[in-house]
Amino acid sequence: MYERTSSWEAPIIMSGSVKRNYQNELDELLCELYGADAVKAGAVFDNAVKKSLLLHACCAPCSSYVTEYLHGFFDITILFYNPNITEEAEYIKRKEELKRYLSEVSYGSEIKMIDADYEPGVYLENVKGLEKEPERGARCRVCFYLRLLKTAVMASGLGVDYFCTTLSISPHKDADLLMSIGEEMSSEYGIAYLPSDFKKRGGYQRSIELSREYGLYRQDFCGCIFSKNQKNLKISE
Repeated sequence: MYERTSSWEAPIIMSGSVKRNYQNELDELLCELYGADAVKAGAVFDNAVKKSLLLHACCAPCSSYVTEYLHGFFDITILFYNPNITEEAEYIKRKEELKRYLSEVSYGSEIKMIDADYEPGVYLENVKGLEKEPERGARCRVCFYLRLLKTAVMASGLGVDYFCTTLSISPHKDADLLMSIGEEMSSEYGIAYLPSDFKKRGGYQRSIELSREYGLYRQDFCGCIFSKNQKNLKISE
């Protein structure tokens, strides 16, 4: 079991402090790496030039826009590691849908995918006592931590330049919290966390459009049995 630390708490924005704009930070990074003119022109770079990125993916819909956006700039390896999906059939369905999307999209052959072990027991052990927490509460923080920890460890082993997650594309996911955890992992494992808030600039809406275009399965709960039960309870009420 991973030790819960204070770093799992949502970051506090002090009164008067400037809230970070992660999309702007990513823009600045891309311009620094590849040149502002090329980035603005929408250039697609050769793999010999691209920096490498280990991208944690939660599902096909969230990955659709993120990979469309980033594949021109990064040599992407996707990591499918989601122990929070506690129903095996649901886990397999989401994984296979992601594989299908990558097989059908024009740039999909450029993206590698790591199918990590299915470890629902790891998730369930670490959220003991948090089963009744609301969505976006302490249980979700643990969930983000587990998935980004796995991504950081694997990124370090692979020796990639950057790592990040597709999770921030969801309007229900806290980009500040994801960045806080990602940057903590970056400091610990020596791999840069890619600044990101993929819901910005219409990213979430674009993911809906791509989902319709490719007929992607869009789940109506995050994955864990607790969120599914809470959703069903609201419906019954």
